[in-house]
Amino acid sequence: MFYLIDNTLSCCPNGIRGLYKEYTYFAAGAAAAEISPGIGAIVDNKWFFEESQLMKDQLISWRRDFHQHPEIGMNLPRTSGIVADVLQELGYKVQTGIGQSGVVGMLQGAHEGPCVLARFDMDALPIVEQTGAPYASVVEGAMHACGHDGHTAIGLGTASILCKLQDRLKGTVKLVFQPGEEGFDGALAMIRDGVLEAPEPVKCLAMHLWNSEPVGWIGLTEGAVMAGAEKIRIEVQGRGGHGSAPELALDPVLAGSQIVVAIQTVVSRSVDPLEAAVVSITSMHAGTTFNVIPPNMVMEGTIRTFNPDIRKVVLQRLKTVVNSTAEAMGCQAELEIEKISTPVINQPDLTIEMQQLVKELLPASIMDTGCRVMGSEDMAEFQDRIPGVYIFVGSNSTEKGLVGAHHNPQFDFDEDVLPLGAGLMTAAIARMLGSA
Repeated sequence: MFYLIDNTLSCCPNGIRGLYKEYTYFAAGAAAAEISPGIGAIVDNKWFFEESQLMKDQLISWRRDFHQHPEIGMNLPRTSGIVADVLQELGYKVQTGIGQSGVVGMLQGAHEGPCVLARFDMDALPIVEQTGAPYASVVEGAMHACGHDGHTAIGLGTASILCKLQDRLKGTVKLVFQPGEEGFDGALAMIRDGVLEAPEPVKCLAMHLWNSEPVGWIGLTEGAVMAGAEKIRIEVQGRGGHGSAPELALDPVLAGSQIVVAIQTVVSRSVDPLEAAVVSITSMHAGTTFNVIPPNMVMEGTIRTFNPDIRKVVLQRLKTVVNSTAEAMGCQAELEIEKISTPVINQPDLTIEMQQLVKELLPASIMDTGCRVMGSEDMAEFQDRIPGVYIFVGSNSTEKGLVGAHHNPQFDFDEDVLPLGAGLMTAAIARMLGSA
């Protein structure tokens, strides 16, 4: 038997206190594990945020340390070393060197059950920081400009809170700290090294701090939520010559410029207006001096799609437009297409379950069930193999001036989101274990 009593949670900062369902509980003649269905079958729902708020200073400390010492790509010795040390101190079974510098922490619950995987990415970007923050990067040319420092801190917070539930958990928690999300195929490298084995997870989840939205906003959408991505490279071959005699040359610069313009019709005239696709040329290189028509030109760019059928249309039309336009200008073109990632697909039933969880835990939050972005994420490699859900968590604050966009030198987020993220991820893992 239990009683719910209205009570303000004093440990919550004013900015996010209203998000939480404010109550505490008293159990009479029963353990907390008997309180309510769902995740309440493990502990009272509110407990997750009480615990994460108590960790706020530690979460900020971890985050700022990672922020000051960013590491790029697959080689993250300092970051992965700290993560492994913390997990070991918490009593996790730790595996290192998975996908070069990935870390896996496993926590076996006291009761038999499935395995749930939660992924946290750790890598930074090759950007020169311009935030002026006291915890700004001390590594020249490297910056955490996408929130992965926050993700790593949230992952350690999640690990810390889950330890307190070990005697009540049914199954195994597998926490995956991944390198190389920013274009280095880190997820695939960890999969090749066996991260999905022994034990094999039956569900997976990940979250991303989202600076387009404020703290208190949650993006949880069924189906495709992040786009599949391709890298494209176009080399236009012409015939070089003197800039004063273009009639004697075949100008690849002019042909390349026409190709860029013609490519804009691929989406506008070949894709259903109710579907989404992007084709962007982002880099053009040709020539070495002012009075020479170069023999070739190289362009690079990206394609983004959600729907596999739309992807096929875009790729086919792109090939036709590139080759035909080059030929019309007397040149030849070679198109290379490199697949970067598939779309991130949220499994519908699991997404609905997580939406219900958010309603229970954060009734005053703003939940966006139609959030989709054209950015890509190699979490898709996990969700292609295991039913999963990817959650966006708002992280900006206009009042604090923390509104810089992702991948921007002035990117920074409101650290009030750290305990929110840790509490939410811990509760989500508990719910997944309880419903598997």
